[in-house]
Amino acid sequence: MSILFQGRATGATAVKQNLWNRFVMFWVHHVRQAITSLGEIWLTPASSLLTVAVLGVSLTLPVTLHLMVKNLQQVSSSIDQAAQISLFLKADTNETQIAELIALLQANPEVADVQFIDKGQALAEFTAESGFGEAFSYIEDNPLPHVMLVSPKNTSSLAASALLDALKQERYVELAKLDIGWLERLDAIVSLVRQVAMAVALLLMIAVLLVVGNTIRLMILTKKDEIEVMKLVGATNSYIQRPFLYTGIWLGFFGGILTFLIEELLLWWLKHAIRGVTQLYESSFSLQPMSLAELGYLLLVAISLGFFGSLLAVRRNISQIEATGL
Repeated sequence: MSILFQGRATGATAVKQNLWNRFVMFWVHHVRQAITSLGEIWLTPASSLLTVAVLGVSLTLPVTLHLMVKNLQQVSSSIDQAAQISLFLKADTNETQIAELIALLQANPEVADVQFIDKGQALAEFTAESGFGEAFSYIEDNPLPHVMLVSPKNTSSLAASALLDALKQERYVELAKLDIGWLERLDAIVSLVRQVAMAVALLLMIAVLLVVGNTIRLMILTKKDEIEVMKLVGATNSYIQRPFLYTGIWLGFFGGILTFLIEELLLWWLKHAIRGVTQLYESSFSLQPMSLAELGYLLLVAISLGFFGSLLAVRRNISQIEATGL
């Protein structure tokens, strides 16, 4: 009985060791082939650099458009006064009603700030700025109404328009105005640039797939004899295809790094021109660079394009080599 149990224990241990060894060897083979693929790129620097340059430049345009949309959204969200709603109160509104309306507006979750301008203060400011001080001295009654300036929390044109429609219904409000024409134009420009960025990104991604696929195809053709020999000695398709797939991944990775470097150089160059404009308009606007999360997404997209481009080339060309070899 002891011999039987000892045999079972030994068999279980052998199975566990085999599973562990397979797991370790799986990753060892992958790391080895990834390093070998990197060496193959180093052995063909001219074609590899050309492919990486095409990938980097192709991805630069959609990334630039994305950053343009990002900074335009920053401009539209940083301007609070542009979406300010002016509420002109009725002439017979008293102080109690004004305080009631202010409290009601401050309790509104869609309102960020409320400023009250007394009609006497408004008349004094208008008299000083308009240059008609002597003419207003002949007017006995103040013709200007009380005004409330309401700043929405959401300064987009749609949200500001919705808040404007709601505030028009207040019983103490005679007239409500909001100049959102330019905000609507800015939103339209941002939407247009976003759509253009998506269309350009799609077209250039297809171009990147074709470039990577063509590069891998040429590499496969140069190793045609080697692949045929490997097939004769029993190498599996996955073993043959894996180095080429890693080559596509490396090309995509280096292309993403090149895109990031080009983008940083463009931003550095544009910052000097934008600084002069912002100083003229006394603005604190500054270009927002690519964040770490955006860099991660860029590398992920570039690596994915390199992988799928090489996968398409590998599947097609190796199957053709098998057909001709037979």
